[in-house]
Amino acid sequence: MSRILFEENGHRVILFTDLVKGEGIQANQLFIENNHHSAIFDPGGNLTYQPLHMAISKYASIKELDYVIATHQDPDIITSMDKWLMYTDARIVISKLWDRFLPHLIPGYMASKGQGRIVSIPDPGAIIKFGESTIKALPAHFLHSVGNFHFYDTASKILFSGDMGASLTEDEHGKPVEDFERHIMKMQGFHQRYMVSNKVCRLWTTMVRQLDVQMIVPQHGRPFEGKEMVDKFLYWIENLECGIDRLTQQSYQLP
Repeated sequence: MSRILFEENGHRVILFTDLVKGEGIQANQLFIENNHHSAIFDPGGNLTYQPLHMAISKYASIKELDYVIATHQDPDIITSMDKWLMYTDARIVISKLWDRFLPHLIPGYMASKGQGRIVSIPDPGAIIKFGESTIKALPAHFLHSVGNFHFYDTASKILFSGDMGASLTEDEHGKPVEDFERHIMKMQGFHQRYMVSNKVCRLWTTMVRQLDVQMIVPQHGRPFEGKEMVDKFLYWIENLECGIDRLTQQSYQLP
């Protein structure tokens, strides 16, 4: 399904939630456009390329795609990169830690297609010009990737948060979280394993609170809509023991 999250003054944000079929992990893709400029976040791999291409075509011309933006390097994030390079003029935006690995995703006969089209984000982040608006690339390192960014759309005030806030749900992926306490059980195990430590979660939370975030859309599961729900998530994650906080010698024993 697709759902328009924001539409105002020539700026539109569309969420796709059910394009992964078969045994692949459910993933959300966020598409934004601003006065004939457009971008897609975390487009995924071969499972999602064709359905995502067709879904976007209902709203805008694929040839107008300015950016394919990746939060990090995982297979469900950017392994369809060769197809976006082949069939669009888009530039690929990713952490500078991963840009040198991207050629592994491009067949040899397409090597020239990637030249000059990789935008490397430095560790402190960046502001990306997007039509008449901007996108802020926010440092999110070690949440869970060592080179990781989240993206804040300044026009809609939506934060695309990658794996931060991800939940494992079987249906209604695009429906906003309504009962936060019940939703915790669908997030907790994932965050305890994939987020590196409470210290990093707290640093990230302090940064995010400086923005006017009206919605958090993770790459998996359901979004957090409205200031109250956003605040509940931020409070929960900044107090969560996770990653190396939970390790003991019992975690490292000879098999």
